[in-house]
Amino acid sequence: MATKIRLQRHGKKGYAFFHVVVADSRAKRDGKFIEKLGIYNPNTNPATIDINFDKTLEWVGIGAEMSDTARAILSYKGVLYKNHLDKGVKKGAFTAEEADKRFEAWVKEKEAKVEAKRSGLSTAVQKAEADRLKAEKAKNEERAAALAAAAAPVVEEVTEETPAAEEVVEATEEAPVAEETPAAEETPTAETAEEASAATDEENNEEKAAE
Repeated sequence: MATKIRLQRHGKKGYAFFHVVVADSRAKRDGKFIEKLGIYNPNTNPATIDINFDKTLEWVGIGAEMSDTARAILSYKGVLYKNHLDKGVKKGAFTAEEADKRFEAWVKEKEAKVEAKRSGLSTAVQKAEADRLKAEKAKNEERAAALAAAAAPVVEEVTEETPAAEEVVEATEEAPVAEETPAAEETPTAETAEEASAATDEENNEEKAAE
């Protein structure tokens, strides 16, 4: 019976996770399986992969086929590399101790990469949160300034008004009136001179009669 290591879907729509199983290659994807090897949850960052390393290595060692996704998962966890080292030991290319030493070095390097990724993600999350808080603070300050400006009393600009017509009249009346220049004495006319001359002659006649 041909066996295949593949993923079996679980979870709900929009949040699916998978079981890593060994099943008959002719069985349906979500049908019966021979053995469950672990789980794969792509909803976390990095993805959560928890498998039974020894059991999975055993199935790979006896020639179980793998789906593309299952192969990528087993390569990521080092199952395929350990299987390659075991084949080298069987062929006499190197000893088992050398194989274990190489695999331990690979595991340490892989763990360092994973830890660096997690640290980078954590830093990115912290930076994004700090930027969000900074933007929110600036927005709150801007809103508070707008509210303060709206609540401040409005100072009307006072413009100098042109004095009304009545005020202009009053000012004119209060102004000092210039003294009138006495009119020039009228020049005596000819008739007035004749009357004066007659009056003088009459006065002279009266004086002579009195003598």
